[in-house]
Amino acid sequence: MAVPIRFVLASASPARRQLLETIGIPVEVQASLFDESSIQVSQPAELVQMLAFEKARTVAQQCTSPALILGCDSILTLKGEIYGKPADRVDAIARWQQMRGQTGKLYTGHALIDQSQNQTVIRCQITLVKFARVSDRQIEAYVETGEPLNCAGCFALDGKGGLFVEEIQGCHSNVIGLSLPLLRQMLTDLNYDVTEFWQDSWGRTSWN
Repeated sequence: MAVPIRFVLASASPARRQLLETIGIPVEVQASLFDESSIQVSQPAELVQMLAFEKARTVAQQCTSPALILGCDSILTLKGEIYGKPADRVDAIARWQQMRGQTGKLYTGHALIDQSQNQTVIRCQITLVKFARVSDRQIEAYVETGEPLNCAGCFALDGKGGLFVEEIQGCHSNVIGLSLPLLRQMLTDLNYDVTEFWQDSWGRTSWN
């Protein structure tokens, strides 16, 4: 097994950081400034994987010592349309009026760059999300909280938006922005044991 090294999250998402910290991975956060609009791809799985890789690659170029860099990107598709973050409150309301009572596909691309071994693993996880038939008043109240404005798919499963999701088929954490089972598999592909990253109650990793 490879020896764990610095783990860098190429994302400013507090939800992704919380997921990693919850499973005991000590993480450094370095948000990528990659211009997502520069990637124009019509296939959702390909799109999120390309975006995840470019985010990770951008941060990797700035690392001064070897690290594992994780880039992620999520989108929602509904009736063949691709949706990222809403442009504004008006857009968010219109999105929810389309989403309610429907089932969408949440795609999250994952790119893990291992600088110590000069290897990269890229994957995509897909989860089905069934939305409740919420009223216009509930939609407007939810959008007014500001929560959906910063979320791919216009909702946060781990926030107030969880009230308006009736069913999930597939990986739960994928909808939050990072598939934990997929991450474990990707680390295994790079010859890492995920348990070697765990921190104890004093904040020390298992290899200290």
